[in-house]
Amino acid sequence: GRDREAISHHYDVGNDFYRAVLGPTMAYSCAYWTRPNVTLEEAQEAKFELVCRKLGLRPGMRLLDIGCGWGGMASHAACHHGVQVVGITLAAEQAKLAAERVANAGLDRQIEIRQQDYRDVNDGPFDVISSIGMFEHVGREQLRAYFGAIHRLLAPGGRLLNHAIANPDTQDGRVPRRSFIGRYVFPDGELMEVGKTVTTMQNLGFEVRDVESLREHYVQTLYAWVANLERRWDAMVQLVGLERARVWKLYMAASALSFASGRTTIHQVLAVKPAIDRSSDMPPTREWADLRAPWPPRNE
Repeated sequence: GRDREAISHHYDVGNDFYRAVLGPTMAYSCAYWTRPNVTLEEAQEAKFELVCRKLGLRPGMRLLDIGCGWGGMASHAACHHGVQVVGITLAAEQAKLAAERVANAGLDRQIEIRQQDYRDVNDGPFDVISSIGMFEHVGREQLRAYFGAIHRLLAPGGRLLNHAIANPDTQDGRVPRRSFIGRYVFPDGELMEVGKTVTTMQNLGFEVRDVESLREHYVQTLYAWVANLERRWDAMVQLVGLERARVWKLYMAASALSFASGRTTIHQVLAVKPAIDRSSDMPPTREWADLRAPWPPRNE
């Protein structure tokens, strides 16, 4: 219940506001800028594709997308990789719009959107699990419960991709309650140090296979969001009020500076739940890193 309240504070601001700031994909997480002069939408699609390739998606697989947001990752995975997806979020407005977007795209036979906590999912196993930009809400006290639940839901040999903001400080990742971010943006937020995340995953039976920092990518993503907000400033003030619009502009601009300076970072951690024979089905190289070869466009 406490998690639901904190999520609602941040995400139930209004879908129109998020659509204007985040762009057409409505992806509220770090994009992946593969080359100069790409659009924010192209960079977000590249991020979805990177996650799909790291997970090794194949047609017929079953994917659980934890913190599915407005359904961007779920739609990309279903459309371009032929998987069945269950997407879960605690935010009511997100879940409603995500389901509408999935239906409008004609993907409702492949994707199920639920307003559900990860601890309440009981219809595993899943072949693969993604968690993109949700981990910051888990908290240190629930770290083992979170990865334990994922381990239980994942089939032997299955992969997990955990995409999360991190704090380089190894002592404490809590966002102070009375700080600007803690009071006005992310109540109950905690940023884990990536080493702590990796250690917890391995202690619970995962084999961590890859860790990649996307710190500079988030700087560029935040600049793009701020530019979208400024471009539509008068309309956004009318939509959510001057105070909230100013809070968001300051929070995103300050976050860009924090990532640029290295005070905050972000990592994708790829892990495998080993099969009985310890096989991992991992490629011999980081073949997913080359995104120059385009994936099929959506209209095909």
